[in-house]
Amino acid sequence: MRYWAYLAGKLVVAAAPLYGLLFWVQRAFPPPHYKDLARKDLGLVGLMFEESLKYEIALMVLFLLTVGVIYLIVWDQRRRCRVCLRRLRMPVETGSWSYMLQLGRPRIESICPYGHGTLSEEELQISGGQSSEWTPHSDDIWDELSATSKDSGQEP
Repeated sequence: MRYWAYLAGKLVVAAAPLYGLLFWVQRAFPPPHYKDLARKDLGLVGLMFEESLKYEIALMVLFLLTVGVIYLIVWDQRRRCRVCLRRLRMPVETGSWSYMLQLGRPRIESICPYGHGTLSEEELQISGGQSSEWTPHSDDIWDELSATSKDSGQEP
């Protein structure tokens, strides 16, 4: 729940300055009044087109900036721990293209620095965007580390 609340908080914090930029664009480049274009005076039509072009370019730049900010927020959020919200560390490549049948497709795994879980993503996404897989770990990391020695019957 904290994970999604943090994402919503980042979106709200980013929306405030972007809304301020939208307000500034509307004040700096007022939208044209198209009812005046019905006149036959070419000077007025040219002036209205120039004002309209400036306004639409400013809106286009603002739209691209907004999409870029949202992309960066989502990109950052996907690489955070689902429990403590810290950035995931130590990306490790697993698998191999030459040994794909034995080891599986190459993946990149990142872990939480406090051991809350592992994020596993495809190294190469050929058939579109594949969802990443979050694997939570138990609270006691020593149980997971000693599980292999218990299965084989060896003492640590």
